[in-house]
Amino acid sequence: MIEKRSFESLGHADHGWLNARHHFSFANYYDPARMGWGSIRVWNDDEIGANSGFPPHPHADMEIITYVRDGAITHQDSMGNQGRTEAGDVQVMSAGTGVRHSEYNLEADTTRIFQIWIEPKRRGGAPSWGAKPFPKGDRSGKFVTLASGFEGDDGALPIRADARVLGATLKAGESLIHGVGEGRHAYLVPATGRITVDDTEFKARDGAAIPGGKTVTITAIEDSEIVLVDAE
Repeated sequence: MIEKRSFESLGHADHGWLNARHHFSFANYYDPARMGWGSIRVWNDDEIGANSGFPPHPHADMEIITYVRDGAITHQDSMGNQGRTEAGDVQVMSAGTGVRHSEYNLEADTTRIFQIWIEPKRRGGAPSWGAKPFPKGDRSGKFVTLASGFEGDDGALPIRADARVLGATLKAGESLIHGVGEGRHAYLVPATGRITVDDTEFKARDGAAIPGGKTVTITAIEDSEIVLVDAE
């Protein structure tokens, strides 16, 4: 069965500068039924106010993917990396043995992101960071691999997890089919629009937990932008 997690049912934290929704247990939000989905540990829907953000803080042994929906996020880390990632683009950070980083919205308007954490295949390793533009036109009517832990996914940002992060844009009435392998876990969120996954309707920012061994048909009711993680 596909589990629907409506936007209204998600964990919620409003810090003023940050308005966050949590698809999985995170920080002060705890739901024993939503601790993760396979190796997917975090999917946060963050709205970050203008000229604010996350000050330097540490991470280790986690693959952290940031999908920018609106605005831009400016990254800086203890490895000396700096970068600004705009709407529709993606950054990834492999925390490895440990890294400190900050993520700020230095823009005049609110920035909206999905921040996704996936457990790595192996602990340790030197930390790394990367970012890349992914034009939405290139994703029209099809999934494009944005980040991947598999060889052969040319053009995708590398992550150290048995997972792929996929993005697609669909016009109203268009459909996609996605098969989830046995023993794997897929989690899908429409960033914008309204879709059906098989016979279940999902509006923007709802979550769909799709079990392994299932092939689903995703159909856009409205023009939609979709993010899907397929992980072990």
